[in-house]
Amino acid sequence: MKTIFFALALSWTSLWFTPDQEGRRLFDSGKCAEAAKAFHDPMWQGAAWYRSGNFKLAAAAFARRETPEAFFNKGNALVMSGSYDAAVEAYGKALDARPGWEEAKENCDLAMARAKLREQKGGDFGDQQEGADKVVFDRNEKNPKGQDTEVAGEKAMNSEQMQALWLRKVTTKPADFLKAKFAWQYQEAGEGK
Repeated sequence: MKTIFFALALSWTSLWFTPDQEGRRLFDSGKCAEAAKAFHDPMWQGAAWYRSGNFKLAAAAFARRETPEAFFNKGNALVMSGSYDAAVEAYGKALDARPGWEEAKENCDLAMARAKLREQKGGDFGDQQEGADKVVFDRNEKNPKGQDTEVAGEKAMNSEQMQALWLRKVTTKPADFLKAKFAWQYQEAGEGK
């Protein structure tokens, strides 16, 4: 009986909601892959694919629009899928359409740096040619909203512990390490305000 009621409820909502409204409802409830299939709007569809971890489909959805925001979002999806050269091109189009866009410039610089690291032997990415196989968000019963901080045992790590862990895992050149460390310190100083 519950199954019949549920099926009727679903068909009833489809009578009242447009595909984009239904997609937004699914998106807001965390069902991003389902939302992406429901959306007709390429920007919302791309955002849903991005949130679900399917960066190639996200980039394809954003490519259906030719706005600065679409190029920017396409670049973000391409970076996440490991397509750095294509991401640089997408950010370039965003900057051509909206000169002086600081976030697009920063992301473009990041994509160029990652592409350069891939070319170098022994960089952060080595000879990596592909992005991650799958992005998984840990939402277990213990913490259904996911984990926000690194933990050691059951307690959150303080700044010094985090730095020690980070230093043990560093595999980059000293220049790259210092750049990342200064960026981290700058971010920490900004959060203290």
